[in-house]
Amino acid sequence: RAIKDNPALFSSNDPTTPMERAFEAHTLMRKDDDAHLRERNAMMPTFAPKYIKNHWLPMYDKLADEYLDRLPKGEVIDLFPGLAGPIAAKMLGEMMGIPNATDEELQRWSQALIDGAGNFGYFDEPFARAAQANIEINNCIRSNEDRLRADPDPSALSMMINVDEPIEYSQIIANIKIAIGGGINEPRDALLTILYGLLTNPDQLEHIRETENWELAFQEGVRWVAPIQVSGRVARDDTMIQGIDIPKGTIVMVCQASANHDEDVFQDGHEYNVFRKSAPHQSFGSGPHHCMGMHIARLTVAGILLPKMFERFPNMRLEDPAAVNWRGFGFRGPINLPIRLH
Repeated sequence: RAIKDNPALFSSNDPTTPMERAFEAHTLMRKDDDAHLRERNAMMPTFAPKYIKNHWLPMYDKLADEYLDRLPKGEVIDLFPGLAGPIAAKMLGEMMGIPNATDEELQRWSQALIDGAGNFGYFDEPFARAAQANIEINNCIRSNEDRLRADPDPSALSMMINVDEPIEYSQIIANIKIAIGGGINEPRDALLTILYGLLTNPDQLEHIRETENWELAFQEGVRWVAPIQVSGRVARDDTMIQGIDIPKGTIVMVCQASANHDEDVFQDGHEYNVFRKSAPHQSFGSGPHHCMGMHIARLTVAGILLPKMFERFPNMRLEDPAAVNWRGFGFRGPINLPIRLH
């Protein structure tokens, strides 16, 4: 927090990252101060409590039923491609104002943008996939503009194009792309991580079900394995943190995954444990760049998906915990979760 809460000293504008090339824009993720705030505020009305309560959660509740209805009871299904990825994509598409994008398209675009932004070797193939994703996203956004001007809704695209003083059109598109790049992985990976944690700890699952405290299961899950593990900053001036000199211009990688396992705060932080003493975590960041979607992610996963899943499949079980593979450092979560649905 000493870094993230101090944008006057630590800038988000890291010039070494390939993000600008991958997204074909200088996005709000890499902006500071008024420039960042103006673009962030353009999207914020979509996340207002009144819209979450009256629009998004009722819609997401129906979508959850629709996607859960597709799951074959009694069979083993990999919940990564079978539920978590597709429903996270669908919910994001609706919220961004591009409901005509398919689940498959949104997931493919998201991965292409992420791979491009992490392409520090500047290889051609990841940038080529990101470029194709940009073309398709641009076309999809444009295909929804007339509809949203004629019939506005609480979606991010609608809010940004219908405001009295809109931000630049290029930044409207960039904002949607940033959401696509990060807004699918977080709820998807959080859901899968929490399911793994609960199903490998039956005593904890029993406690959560008895108390119906799915919020606790959620917070411990995202603390245990932060969906986004690191964030970069650049020192704007010479400084020092805990005796370490940091010269001006130094790129500092802030590892929220490590902070979430801090031995002084979390005993046995490497373990999923809903019984641990509660303490704040850094999975959604802090300061001016804290995650805009953290509340809707929490309300969707803890308030809708987890209780519905265990109501429908009260005896679901993880077939082979050792067969679950985990991937990623910038973004991290299970890449498969074979569950028998009972």
